[in-house]
Amino acid sequence: METICIATNKGVEFYKVSNIIRIQGLSNYCKIYFADKQYPLTVAKVLHWFEEQLPAEVFWRTHKTHMVNNSYVEKVHTSNKPYLLLSNGEIIAISRRRAPLFKIVG
Repeated sequence: METICIATNKGVEFYKVSNIIRIQGLSNYCKIYFADKQYPLTVAKVLHWFEEQLPAEVFWRTHKTHMVNNSYVEKVHTSNKPYLLLSNGEIIAISRRRAPLFKIVG
C-alpha cells in the first residue's frame, strides 16, 4: 500500500503512507503527523479505522492512543517504562499490555 484515501474537511485526499510518522487518537478524531508538514492533520476517524486500513507490518499500535510508522523508530526502550524514540525526537509510550510485543522487535 503506497497511499491512503482519507476524507477531510477539504474533500477526499490521498496521502503517502511512507510520509506518515504517527497517528494519535483523540476520542472520535485522529491527528496525523507527517514527515513533510509542520502541522498535523485532524480528521474525523477513530484510530481503529486506521489500524484496519494501514499495513500492520509497517504501523505499530503502541498504546490505545497511538500508532507509529516503524520506519521512523530510532530506538525501542523496553525496560520498566517502555517507549519508542522517533527520528523526529518524539517519545511515544508503549502500554504495559503491548510491551511484550516490542520486546520481540527491540
